Amino acid sequence: MDISARLAEQQAKGLYRRHRVVDGPQQVRLQVDGRRMVSFCSNDYLGLANHPEVKAAFIEGIRQYGAGSGAAHLITGHSRVHRQLEEELAAFTGYDRALLFATGYMANVGVLSALAGRHDVIYQDKLNHASLLDGGLQSRAKMRRYRHIDMEDLRRRLNHETAADGLVVTDGVFSMEGDMAPLPDLAAVVSGSRYMVMVDDAHGFGVLGARGRGSVDAAGLDGTYIPVYMATLGKAMGTFGAFVAGSQEIIEALIQFARSYVYTTAPPSAIAQAARASLKILQQDEERRLRLHENIRYFRTVAMELGLDTGRFATAIQPVVMPDVNSAVAVQRAMEQQGYLIMAIRPPTVPCPCLRITLCSEHVRSDIDGMLDALSVVLKSVDVRV
Repeated sequence: MDISARLAEQQAKGLYRRHRVVDGPQQVRLQVDGRRMVSFCSNDYLGLANHPEVKAAFIEGIRQYGAGSGAAHLITGHSRVHRQLEEELAAFTGYDRALLFATGYMANVGVLSALAGRHDVIYQDKLNHASLLDGGLQSRAKMRRYRHIDMEDLRRRLNHETAADGLVVTDGVFSMEGDMAPLPDLAAVVSGSRYMVMVDDAHGFGVLGARGRGSVDAAGLDGTYIPVYMATLGKAMGTFGAFVAGSQEIIEALIQFARSYVYTTAPPSAIAQAARASLKILQQDEERRLRLHENIRYFRTVAMELGLDTGRFATAIQPVVMPDVNSAVAVQRAMEQQGYLIMAIRPPTVPCPCLRITLCSEHVRSDIDGMLDALSVVLKSVDVRV
């Protein structure tokens, strides 16, 4: 294993990753690597990461429960506030129970490895998040990948499948493309089979559906059609962690068999306290979600007028496809010089390099106008045709 050669190859391909240092809280206007910039790359869609009530709840949680949980959930790490948050999330999403995980990655790996085994089959959308793919591999089930949001391809594959049991897994909103999974069609394709549907709604929860219940609710579905629902707390909720919602039996199975739940320290109770405050705001402050969707509509209208193709779906994630890696990196750097933070996303994260632009409820129109004007000029200056 020649680590030096691998690192050199990564750098030569323009795929090298580097940290950025942020001073201050997450918000639209950031201090990044010592420079003031307007951020269009955060997943803090509703601006809750720096909300006064969420911060106050976090501080009060530390006063009551201390800084750390001290143990795994199944030892002494599961506090009353963890239980309260789980109950509130279950009630909000309409499922029997919910179970907290430390991260969305750990939730997905835990669910798939707990619910599927070597004799099962897992069908996954071609562009599912890496954590879902890794969870499928760890489960040792046979893994099949259908074409992106292509329900006819999924139908054909299921019709030719001889295995009796398995899972069909999809992102609700795809994290890089901003596409929405056609959940009603997917549920219809799977209906009548012995396959169970799981939705990773990391980028839909808090943003879509009634009061932000997510993409399943927005599709008019519930746990009858989508038995396993995963969402994160670190995006629209502005805090940290993840949860899985499902039936009593599914949650009990995860408690018994999900290794990424059983064998890790529980998140601090203070985080759960902050998440409870976020959930309360989510249900009461509809204005934030309305502002976000108005910003999305405005961005797409102006981008279209400028001749930018930002994809098909009106979600908070608006990608601009780049012709190659070098162009994507050049545009990112040029935009930083103009005071706008937009990330170039490169393979293997995405099949084709793109600029991933994310909208937030806290952006104002002058932010969007300024960024799009600068982007239009930059694309011409580096001779990028999109």
